[in-house]
Amino acid sequence: MKYFQITILLLLLSCGNEKIVQLPEISNSEITEILDVSPAYLFYDETKEDSIELNRKTLISTTNWLVNVDKRLTLKQAIPKIIYLQDKKRNAEVHKNESARNYFTCHDTSINNLGFIDFTDVFYIDKKPSDITIKPNELHIIINEVSNIEIISTHDTVLITSESSFLEDLKNLAIENNEAKTIYLFINKDLNFQNYITFKSLLNKAKTENVILANEEFVFN
Repeated sequence: MKYFQITILLLLLSCGNEKIVQLPEISNSEITEILDVSPAYLFYDETKEDSIELNRKTLISTTNWLVNVDKRLTLKQAIPKIIYLQDKKRNAEVHKNESARNYFTCHDTSINNLGFIDFTDVFYIDKKPSDITIKPNELHIIINEVSNIEIISTHDTVLITSESSFLEDLKNLAIENNEAKTIYLFINKDLNFQNYITFKSLLNKAKTENVILANEEFVFN
């Protein structure tokens, strides 16, 4: 089995030029080691019109994919490339490994090493629904920016102005009526990848038998 080890700042030599991916930071990741992997890189590149470059030359379809996204990129820049990679793997007709997963690579500050977030089952929807109806067993989280987050239920809206109160308020709403809640994410495209990963990591920590994360994530202007 292949084992993939990389430094916190990923370096890739291409055509004699050194390129750097600044990884998003998380703390206390649930996943810290993955075997049988191959990497893809989404570089922040100020010389390009859309400021992004994708390198996927080292991807092998049957392995677990580590997608290394520069934390400075916005979702508007990164999500189309991520969808492209997901479709590439999902639609592979040969050499397909149904058990292979996709992960975002992060810097886990609690161990000063790598941590990973699984996004295999996430389907990014590149628009905000025109008609949103919240069901009693749902919570909708709208993230416009770090200091402008709304958690909406059928009978209440909680405006969160800090990352520190996000997890507590979410858990309080999720346990109302002692019913399982499915959480849907609606995220502004202008959010940078670091902030997106921060909230993904927090949501993973909120998961219980009563807190279910929907596979669909809506990314909007």
